[in-house]
Amino acid sequence: MTTTYGFTELPELMGLMTGAEKHGPAATSTLDVLWVLYDRVLRVEPGRSEDPERDRFLLSKGHGPMAYYAVLAAKGFLPVEWLPGFGSYDSPLGHHPDRVLVPGAEIGSGSLGHGLPIAVGTALGLRAQGRVDPAVWVLIGDAELDEGSNHEAIAYAGPAGLDRLHTVVIDNSSASHALPGGIAARFEVAGWSAETVDGRDHEALHAAFTAPHPGRPRVVVARVEPKNA
Repeated sequence: MTTTYGFTELPELMGLMTGAEKHGPAATSTLDVLWVLYDRVLRVEPGRSEDPERDRFLLSKGHGPMAYYAVLAAKGFLPVEWLPGFGSYDSPLGHHPDRVLVPGAEIGSGSLGHGLPIAVGTALGLRAQGRVDPAVWVLIGDAELDEGSNHEAIAYAGPAGLDRLHTVVIDNSSASHALPGGIAARFEVAGWSAETVDGRDHEALHAAFTAPHPGRPRVVVARVEPKNA
């Protein structure tokens, strides 16, 4: 009999991972966004990891992946029994996700600034293949916007009209360089559809994730409590 888990069980699943996690705030800041995406938005499921028509979810904010592993376990992508081994030398669940080892992971991540450019390339590749249904989602942290590679990706995706591309920015006030006008404004000026919401409000997140944005890529800035609060 398969055990099913809901959002309220996620802290229990995260509590099974007792490895030397150094990025606790990074893990907990993504929990609500990840749950809403996997529970209500993404067209992905265990056993369809090679389906060309699946949605693609790329975790760029790969440090502190406990919430990601907990959600994947809750949704049946990986065994719950793997969680207590998190961070150990022989565990597939490392301190940064490895797409070769973690079922459901699309990319290996943790080196900040790579996820959004990869997502742009993924959206372009799907367009070139004539695949119009798969959506591409990438989750990044606000501190990643300190990296120039992200700004190149933002500047390209808008004029390219990559409307199957969706970015979620977790804003926990950890960026070193503030963006004039706020994070959403940086995307809007490059032609993106943008919205800023409470990153703990599941209904607000779902509404923002599913809002129409014809002809434009979409960014949702999810504000959560400051990292050092």
